Amino acid sequence: MKKHINHIFLALALVFLFNSGNAQVFNEQVYKYSKALGAIANFYVDPVEEDELVEHAIVEMLKKLDPHSVYINKDDVRAMNEPLQGNFEGIGVQFNLLNDTIYIISPISGGPSERVGIQAGDRIIEIDSENVAGVGITNTQVREKLMGEKGTQVTVAVKRRNEQSLIEFTITRDKIPIYSLDAAYMVDDETGYIRLNRFSFTTVSEFEEALEKLKSQRMKNLILDLRDNGGGYLQESITLSDHFLDEGKMIVYTEGLNIAKMDYTATRKGDFKNGRLVVLLNEGSASASEIVAGAVQDWDRGVIVGRRSFGKGLVQRPVNLPDGSMIRLTVARYYTPTGRLIQKPYDQGADEYAMDAMRRFSNGEYFYRDSINLHDSLKYLTLINQRPVYGGGGIMPDVFVPYDTTSITGYYRSLVRRGVFNTFVLNYLDVNRSRLESEYSDFRKFRDEFEVGGDILSQFKDYGESEGVTLNEEEFGISRDLIANQLRALIARDLFTMSEYFQIINAHDDAFRKAMEIIGERRYYQSMIQPD
Repeated sequence: MKKHINHIFLALALVFLFNSGNAQVFNEQVYKYSKALGAIANFYVDPVEEDELVEHAIVEMLKKLDPHSVYINKDDVRAMNEPLQGNFEGIGVQFNLLNDTIYIISPISGGPSERVGIQAGDRIIEIDSENVAGVGITNTQVREKLMGEKGTQVTVAVKRRNEQSLIEFTITRDKIPIYSLDAAYMVDDETGYIRLNRFSFTTVSEFEEALEKLKSQRMKNLILDLRDNGGGYLQESITLSDHFLDEGKMIVYTEGLNIAKMDYTATRKGDFKNGRLVVLLNEGSASASEIVAGAVQDWDRGVIVGRRSFGKGLVQRPVNLPDGSMIRLTVARYYTPTGRLIQKPYDQGADEYAMDAMRRFSNGEYFYRDSINLHDSLKYLTLINQRPVYGGGGIMPDVFVPYDTTSITGYYRSLVRRGVFNTFVLNYLDVNRSRLESEYSDFRKFRDEFEVGGDILSQFKDYGESEGVTLNEEEFGISRDLIANQLRALIARDLFTMSEYFQIINAHDDAFRKAMEIIGERRYYQSMIQPD
């Protein structure tokens, strides 16, 4: 117990030292905590779990600070880091559980499963000679069995359509990339589109590779889609912003009580300092996404389209604790080039802060721009054209696009909640994959000719009912086009890649279409960033 308490003292010391300039106060507080913990350990009437008690104390302590200072236990640290570090170690497959069986959506390109011959549509029946089909296995259990250290091996037996017996593969685990780039493609002869889902260690290199490919296809204008991008590493957002701004222009600056002011400015490097630029944002765009959008907007470099972003302007520093757990502690705020702090208020507590998205929806902000009331004290002027912009709670778009709910019915929501879309497509492709791959080896042919018609929709309705979603013909009629487009996009994703998925989704997306309207007309674009 004494050894455990010593570890806790060290952990607390690391936290307190960030904010304590008074050694006497610091020592008094640590002594006070140690007395309380020691009394509980030595005299409490019942046995206690010291680990849980200490974790609870740290969690409650951090709750008193801000919503983004959090404790992460040792089991969650690795899972949290994987998406940001850009890789994990395993066999490299995308899978889904279909009818209590592990169904391979696709092997990751260049990964260990693809190298040994695993194919889309294969079903994993055994892992290391243990049956895993029809036994109620969970997603977590699948990951535990298939993930592992690089260089270790796992043997899987798969059932493949039209094969009588199981096929056995021994797979050597390796590092598997996690991509932050969802899509990159040419929309027309001059306009490229790039969508990023996070800011990880690999984001800028992925972006640069995609940008170079699009420029080789004579791209002149760019739509950068940061919708639902919750952020990530600060430095990646700074390096990405550098691609758009001229040398010497400030990208962002950070400052905290115990952290000196730090300015981050653009360099001569950068591959898209000219050309029309539109950045797509919504309420799910946060942190690093807001740094990029704020820099673009403040320097009148491009047009921001969509809805007000999340509003996270706090910088966290990881504090590693002795048992492998971690504290992510807020140490500074970040400000856009005009001096805007975009952090939304959190003085009403964590619960109120967590309800902000629901409150925005209820207040009509997702549907009407004028439902957002911003005080003049939050008003700033852009640095080139002196346009008004606002701080105090996210990045306000230059062009507002409301959330479209006209096709979303209760029936559609039930289909989504039950996961009917994905499982139906898996079943459909299980039967039709060979035919579709033969007919549509080229995506353009698929895009131009493949339709989700009455026959597929009839199968889909029947499948929905088999999954417990009662058919409502009136609501199906309202949602029909939305359902058909979603199915078409999912089929394209599984036959091709995520880029093809977004090509189909975006064609019916209001914000994307508005971006194309703006970027395609020079005068319209200029009027957005340089109004009369």
